[in-house]
Amino acid sequence: MKADDHLYMTRALQLARRGLSTTTPNPRVGCVLVGAGGIIGEGWHEWAGEPHAEINALQGAGDAAAGATAYVTLEPCCHHGRTPPCTDALIEAGVERVVIAMEDPNPRVAGQGIGRLRAAGIRVDSGLLADQAEELNPGFVRRMRTGYPVVRCKLAMSVDGRTAMASGESKWITGDSARRDVQSLRARSCAIMTGIGTVLADDPSLNVRRPASDGRPPRQPVRVVIDPELRMPASARMLSLPGKTLVFTGSDEPGRHAVLQDAGARVLNVSRATGGLDLRAVLKRLGDMDINEVLLEAGATLSGGMLQAGLVDELVIYMAPYIMGAGARGLFQLPGLERMEQRVSLEIIDLRAVGSDWRISARPLV
Repeated sequence: MKADDHLYMTRALQLARRGLSTTTPNPRVGCVLVGAGGIIGEGWHEWAGEPHAEINALQGAGDAAAGATAYVTLEPCCHHGRTPPCTDALIEAGVERVVIAMEDPNPRVAGQGIGRLRAAGIRVDSGLLADQAEELNPGFVRRMRTGYPVVRCKLAMSVDGRTAMASGESKWITGDSARRDVQSLRARSCAIMTGIGTVLADDPSLNVRRPASDGRPPRQPVRVVIDPELRMPASARMLSLPGKTLVFTGSDEPGRHAVLQDAGARVLNVSRATGGLDLRAVLKRLGDMDINEVLLEAGATLSGGMLQAGLVDELVIYMAPYIMGAGARGLFQLPGLERMEQRVSLEIIDLRAVGSDWRISARPLV
């Protein structure tokens, strides 16, 4: 590796982050082209179905790309999808060297892109800032390797760990800044999951309410409702909004299926498990639908069920400076935890102020 390689790859990673909320189901990728005098072109994958990062960078560089070095955060694709192979574009442009942060875990690429570049006489170096590149695409990497998406559980609580008053009243625990921050979590997610209890109690929209960074209308995540007995009302607010709503159920009652599908939902049957549905089977179905990242916004029952099943990868908890009392509702319903040795251990990975609230990011330790 050369002295400036870290500098240019860091820039490529910065560019890739610009696609955080728009590229799904594709990965977020950035590319920097460097000639003798420095950067001659740069780009990132902006929207799924549109040109990849390498193509945008090559367009910026023009003929100067001949003899240049390309810094790419993910191995260039070598297959025809909605866009042509990026390997072919780099070869045709006369790029002399390609530095890649991480190899693509997609079996359709998985080293083949690197092989095609090397076969064309291009020097390829791989592995520079690979961990940072993988952190940009946790859900894509997980889905390619296992078939399952990453699950991020969002919760809001008081200082004494309460999410709602005993009556169910919960608007609003957190302030405006925290609620805007939640919009960022929703925007980067491929799907937002909740339980039927939350739908019946709050009639949530589960949508993104801000434009994309380039001013376009936001990409709306798929809405997912866990509804074992199919109690979802056809009048639910989310069914009238742009985007897809999936209702997972264990009910075979055809009349209810038809009513909800006529209202705009897609009803999907999965196997039952103790206390509800087989949540792992739900996630596998979502992975099969190219869902990379799931944001869980649910009550104590579903959040607790997902946590106990080992299906939560990250917790994002917004803590407001209030005390709501012993009668108020807690974060998780976790039956069977009676001794200290049974407690759920967490690794705090980030803690920061968001307006008057605090955001705690943590990973469950298995």
